[in-house]
Amino acid sequence: MSTGTGTGTGSEGYRRKLIEVALPLEEINKQSAREKSIRHGHPSTLHLWWARRPLAACRAVLFAQLVDDPSSRPEEFPTEEDQALERKRLFNIIERLVNWDNINDKALYAEAKAEILKSCDGNPPPILDPFAGGGSIPLEAQRLGLEAHASDLNPVPVLINKALIEIPPKWAGQPPVFPGAARAKLGEWPSTAGLVEDVRHYGQWMRDKAEKSIGHQYPKAKLEDGTEVNVVAWIWARTVRCPNPACHLEAPLVNSFTLSRKRSAAVHVLPIIERDGISFTIERTTTPSTSATVSRSGAVCLSCRGVIPLPYVRAEGKAGRLGKVLISVVAEGKRSRIYLPPSRAHEEAAIISAPLEPIDADLPVAALGFRVQGYGLTNQADLYTARQMLLLTTLADLVREAVQKCIADGASSEYAQDLGKYLALLVGRVANRNSSQSFWNPTGDKIEQVFARNALPMIWVYAEANPFSNSTGNVLGQLGYLAEALERLPANGSSLVQQRDATEIKSDHRLVIATDPPYYDNVPYADLSDFFYIWHRRALKGFMPGLYGTVATPKSQELIAEPARAGSWAEAAQFFEQGLRKFFEASVKVQDPRAPLTLFYAFKQSETDETGTASTGWETMLQALVDAGFMVISTWPIRTEKEGGLRDIGRNALASSIVLACRPRQEKSISIDRRGFIVALRKELPDALRRMRQGSVAPVDLAQASIGPGIAIFSRYDCVTESDGSKMSVRSSLILINQILAEVLSEQEGDFDSDTRFCIKWFETYGFDIGTYGSAETLSKAMNTSVDGLGRSGVLSSHANKVQLLSPKELPDGYDPQADDRISVWEVVMHLAKRLDDKGIEAAGQLMAAAKLRVDLDTAKELSYLLFSICERRNWTKTALLFNALGSSWREIESASRSAVPATSAQGMLDLTPEED
Repeated sequence: MSTGTGTGTGSEGYRRKLIEVALPLEEINKQSAREKSIRHGHPSTLHLWWARRPLAACRAVLFAQLVDDPSSRPEEFPTEEDQALERKRLFNIIERLVNWDNINDKALYAEAKAEILKSCDGNPPPILDPFAGGGSIPLEAQRLGLEAHASDLNPVPVLINKALIEIPPKWAGQPPVFPGAARAKLGEWPSTAGLVEDVRHYGQWMRDKAEKSIGHQYPKAKLEDGTEVNVVAWIWARTVRCPNPACHLEAPLVNSFTLSRKRSAAVHVLPIIERDGISFTIERTTTPSTSATVSRSGAVCLSCRGVIPLPYVRAEGKAGRLGKVLISVVAEGKRSRIYLPPSRAHEEAAIISAPLEPIDADLPVAALGFRVQGYGLTNQADLYTARQMLLLTTLADLVREAVQKCIADGASSEYAQDLGKYLALLVGRVANRNSSQSFWNPTGDKIEQVFARNALPMIWVYAEANPFSNSTGNVLGQLGYLAEALERLPANGSSLVQQRDATEIKSDHRLVIATDPPYYDNVPYADLSDFFYIWHRRALKGFMPGLYGTVATPKSQELIAEPARAGSWAEAAQFFEQGLRKFFEASVKVQDPRAPLTLFYAFKQSETDETGTASTGWETMLQALVDAGFMVISTWPIRTEKEGGLRDIGRNALASSIVLACRPRQEKSISIDRRGFIVALRKELPDALRRMRQGSVAPVDLAQASIGPGIAIFSRYDCVTESDGSKMSVRSSLILINQILAEVLSEQEGDFDSDTRFCIKWFETYGFDIGTYGSAETLSKAMNTSVDGLGRSGVLSSHANKVQLLSPKELPDGYDPQADDRISVWEVVMHLAKRLDDKGIEAAGQLMAAAKLRVDLDTAKELSYLLFSICERRNWTKTALLFNALGSSWREIESASRSAVPATSAQGMLDLTPEED
């Protein structure tokens, strides 16, 4: 069994918990990654929230946070063998808990709760998440049978958490109230079944009543044979008048003319230039005939081909002169979408008056991730077409009618209002697919949500959904997602959800804190969530005036580093650090000493200056943690995010969250000087990095993950003093940690064979570019190898006084490590990277099965991490991505290699794609 191990040891006065010693990281990571592909029934589909933690990871952390490690019970487990056996039993519970297939296994959760009760003397403390956000942590606390407390300053996550953990237990087992519902005895409506039926019924009633009222605004499409079919979406492009006086036509701003990328039937919009304008038709070709007309560098007029500078487009937008043009209509077919050219009738159907009482809430003048204001979109109302505004105001107003109808049907006022909260969340879901910020996804032939990422960029081509169709973006589809999520909630135990500033935690009794605090400037939650808040408020302010008393969400107290609010980056950083310090100081006062506080943290951004490299997000969080009197006991890299692409390398995006288990620093803590701290880092960091690789932390995350064990060393001391006697700052400690990490990675070169050491040194200087033979010859002698021998081995080319390492894509197919008479770790890693990139996990596993008979795979894995580190330092992004993929997938490749049959040299490698295998 592969496990990770914590970086610290326990202290007197408390029993060490499992999370402070060991975790089955491999299975936790596997199930956390798997969970990202689960949609139907997953609680995240109740309503969008940003940067949610996987339920599997939260469940595992909470269990391990409360359950004793066997080493803390020597009276029961006196020997290391006894402790290892008991730990294995506890790991087995965690491994079953994190498996989504067991999400409704009541016997398993009863078993888990019994373990928690045993470790908490029959009285487990309540769990508090003061930054509750999407509710993953409090929901999993409730699923484990614990008392769950959730709070957030923002009304949107407060509503989401109420819908997840507070409302369902109140009505568990109750039958539905709508007329005609099947009548049954109380016990025959398990869990949320009755509530779900009412949500479906009254949501359907809202949809049907809205269709009767405004359905005529969404006409059908007429096919060539005269048949009428439902429209799925109308595809619109924003336009600007061409500044060329000789042209002056409305120029469509189109970032892509592709409608469908299906190999067998790719579809594109084809613009036709006419004397008095531009019309559009449909073409079915492999690639579109027309290139995009707008990008980050500017725009071009389709008619005169004149350049349209972006400053001009922005100025026209601010003057209210950006227009729109219909470029395609997508209709429902029997087995696929039907793509049609636009028609005047459909353009005219969208020309309607705005509702009498539209929403009115200003967008921030400036905010992290917001770009639309620069083009004249300055109010929430600007994010919708008139038809979309009519739809959403109609639905939001119908929520209030549905609540009254529910009461008239026999429900209590409290039940009907709780029902209304789910219907308000439905309106939010519909808005996320019905905005001029929603766009068409030509790969999936569907409408994408507004918040495909944590930002509000300018969308040039948007998709307007037909809310009354049976396809993407329709009301009933959004209702279905919401209801399925509600159907699978635990709905048990007691819980409390409050709107509260996290820096003002107060409690009459001790709590255990598990939370996912904001990441410096990563997500502007309040500014983004106004998009939903305005609709929730319109629907609910009548019976939730306390939560919806303001026009927009609270901003001034929000704990993020937002220079637009604070006045400067320095003031924003100071505000963030002071707020976190207040939070940690308040946490110390309420934290139950029986268990550690746990934090998920996934911030990556770093800056480099003359003193070294550090991370502002980590620095501010850790400085606040240390100043408040906490020490880090253990750290765990838990894979919580989807694998990133090229754009994520070097950005503030992590595939792993670092989970920290923290305790208040003991009064007997000692001080240490800078030299002693460096000695401790050099002694402990290599083992910590090895454990991280065993936990499958991605190469792209390794530098950030190393902060955990490094800061655990730093925070265990009452003070680390500099050479001049001053107190070392967290920033200085992070710089030292990064320096020691680089040393450790470099020292690993001694584990490699001579050919590999030559290739590493050459790669550090030249990458896969050309160098001189003289330089290569000098280096080869230093490494006890030869250029000619390296050339014969197939890792480099040498001719005409030029030497060049072969990149993975330049290597030949069909490589057989068993037949290689001069094999090196470098050569195996290059071929593994090639095989993974070309043909996937199974094919790479087959190669590894043969290679493990010739080279040490642990050393090969180390090389993949080292190569990523070199690429990242040199900003070789594409190559970095290749080695990050290899390191991240190592566990999966190893697993595939165990079931693969290695080819012999006589057979040759079976060169199969995953589909052929």
